[in-house]
Amino acid sequence: MFSVASEILVIVVLIVLNGIFALSEIAIVSARKIRLEQLSAQGDAQARAALELANNPNQILSTVQIGITLIGIFAGAYGGANIAQHLAGLLQQIPLLAAQSQGIALTIVVLNITYFSLVIGELVPKRLGLNNPEKIARLVAKPLRWLSIGVSPVVRLLSFSTDLVLRLLGAGGVSNEPLVTEEEIKILIQQGTEAGTFEEAEQDMLEQVLRLGDRRVSTLMTTRPEIVWLDLEDSAEINRQKIITSNYTRFPVCQGGLDEVLGIVQVNNLLATCFANRPFDLTTSLRQPLFVPESTRGLKVLELFQQSGNHIALVVDEYGVIQGIVTITDILEAIIGDLPAIGQPESPQIVRRDDGSWLVDGILLIEEFKEVFQIEELPGDKEGNYHTVGGFVITHLGKIPVVADNFEWDAFRFEVMDMDGNRVDKVLVTPLERESITVAGDNKVDGSLLIALSNSRLLCGHCFDAIASKITGYDKNKRDGILRFSTGLHLLARLT
Repeated sequence: MFSVASEILVIVVLIVLNGIFALSEIAIVSARKIRLEQLSAQGDAQARAALELANNPNQILSTVQIGITLIGIFAGAYGGANIAQHLAGLLQQIPLLAAQSQGIALTIVVLNITYFSLVIGELVPKRLGLNNPEKIARLVAKPLRWLSIGVSPVVRLLSFSTDLVLRLLGAGGVSNEPLVTEEEIKILIQQGTEAGTFEEAEQDMLEQVLRLGDRRVSTLMTTRPEIVWLDLEDSAEINRQKIITSNYTRFPVCQGGLDEVLGIVQVNNLLATCFANRPFDLTTSLRQPLFVPESTRGLKVLELFQQSGNHIALVVDEYGVIQGIVTITDILEAIIGDLPAIGQPESPQIVRRDDGSWLVDGILLIEEFKEVFQIEELPGDKEGNYHTVGGFVITHLGKIPVVADNFEWDAFRFEVMDMDGNRVDKVLVTPLERESITVAGDNKVDGSLLIALSNSRLLCGHCFDAIASKITGYDKNKRDGILRFSTGLHLLARLT
């Protein structure tokens, strides 16, 4: 009886030790390094030890594996043979089980040891380690470090052998993949919002900050046609009216043309001049302008603003021609959304109409357009051929459009609704969802096909009605046949 009790005790101890190793491994691997670094900086020695192990995963994994392997060896030596033998003796007293008592006893013992090994030795410890990784990592870090020092020769041998096998398999190189990607950060932010850690507005702003590093300044700037600038060749009254009628506080001052920039003037400086009863002179308070290439990223522009003290920059192309102007407000709006001028209601750049189409402002940035319509990429977008919806329309048509010019791309139809000189002012964007038109007999025909046939005048009214009334279950695959049929009727009518 003593031997059976001893064997049970040994098996229980081995299972518990296996659980401790499993708990330690999952806690060290799952612990957040940022949190451990914070605790270590506060003087927490346990956190410092845990951080050392977390930064050297090969050492901790090898140490834990050695411990688990040794436990497995001892568990095999004390595999419950005495327990099974004792249980078999009890089963032999049952006539129906006497013949198979040895096999039944061994099966019962193995199943019980396996069950408790999985639950107590693996699943429960790992669940605990995942629930409190930093706390448990701090508790087990020092004992594990002492153990790793004791078995360091074996650990080095195992690490060398592992690296050798990986090199033979061609997988021994260090991965160039970043430890944390931008997409993973966005997922964490989204999970934080769902858990109530962040507000939805905070999530939106954080995501916009991440996007700012990818957005070119050309997608943030006020485009050249929209720039309000002051010309020294104009009269003081004309320049004064430009300042009064606009909502800007900073203006480029030029000599005859926008590309002849002399500097930037601030309205508060001009007000100080007026209050001092001095003559209206734009040249007395000019600041050196900041120029940035149109390929500069948004975060870089923000960095340049901080370094230079300027809050406004002129955006130039590769030839030095001014393409737009960007301010600190543009950067802020890219993060928190549009800020309408004081006293002016916000004018939406996208308006949904009752028929499901969208009236889009031509100066809407293409990045915002893609986000609203959930478009991954537009033709020529990556090359920077355009920055606005109007630019996309002009690029696709290959000319300066006129009102009613239209084209289809992917699942949308684009139609020019208004022009402002050579600039596309308004664009109608219509999703290309095939709508069925109900005709006599409840037969349905593709509406766009009937309109095309009617407008083309290939069919007389009676033929058109006949075709429309006979088609059932019309789909795209039938379009070519119908068009060939209508064309044949047209040719036949001409021959006769």
